[in-house]
Amino acid sequence: MNQAIMWAAAGTGFTFLMTSLGAGIVFFFKKEMGKNVQRAFLGFAAGVMIAASVWSLLIPAIDQTVEQGGIGWIPASGGFLLGGAFLMLLDVLMPHLHLGEEDAEGMPSSFRRTTLLILAVTLHNIPEGMAVGLAFAMAAQHPQDPSLYAAAFALAAGIGIQNFPEGAAISLPLRQEGMSRLRAFVYGSLSGIVELLAGVGITLIASLIEPFMPWFLAFAAGAMIYVVVEELIPEASQGEHSNLGTLGVMFGFLIMMILDVALG
Repeated sequence: MNQAIMWAAAGTGFTFLMTSLGAGIVFFFKKEMGKNVQRAFLGFAAGVMIAASVWSLLIPAIDQTVEQGGIGWIPASGGFLLGGAFLMLLDVLMPHLHLGEEDAEGMPSSFRRTTLLILAVTLHNIPEGMAVGLAFAMAAQHPQDPSLYAAAFALAAGIGIQNFPEGAAISLPLRQEGMSRLRAFVYGSLSGIVELLAGVGITLIASLIEPFMPWFLAFAAGAMIYVVVEELIPEASQGEHSNLGTLGVMFGFLIMMILDVALG
């Protein structure tokens, strides 16, 4: 399991690095990201998360349950619903502010707009980190199947790719809120560290939850789909040129599907 922790740290460390690289865009852009570009990037992130939820999480959850002699759809459905409910609860309780919105969501708070923007990104970084950590934990639990490690690498690569524009999408608005470029970069980078913490954290307890691994895989899938439907797709569809967001979803889905099928 030490190897699983090491690989989970490496995988989520890569996704964190990609967030930081994206946040570094703030040093080169004087203005905020164009609305059309932002829609395309949000759609791309949504497509990656949808494909990852299906190929990297739900299908493995079903397959593993069947291998254990169970009914595949039960943990897949139950975990999926629990993951969605968990993110809905965080959405209701955690104060946060989505990009382009004026009014914060969640419990009333005295947090500054910049803090609320960072918390909004934190919401969907939690299931992403869990997903990568669970993928490497599952691979470590089945060393006889090297394809599981390849699938975990594919998932980390897909999440990392979509984290690049995500890092820019948080650092640039922070700059617009009056932060210095350096502070905007630091906060934009740190918004992705929750993935590292969630990924390593879930791997640390993987041996305890091994009998329930299909439930946890489906849980991460449900949490990611909630984020996609609640946040990413609506934001990608705003304005007159919503087709850019739609194309982004399709392209992101395609990239993640190819990564998972080709490598996994």
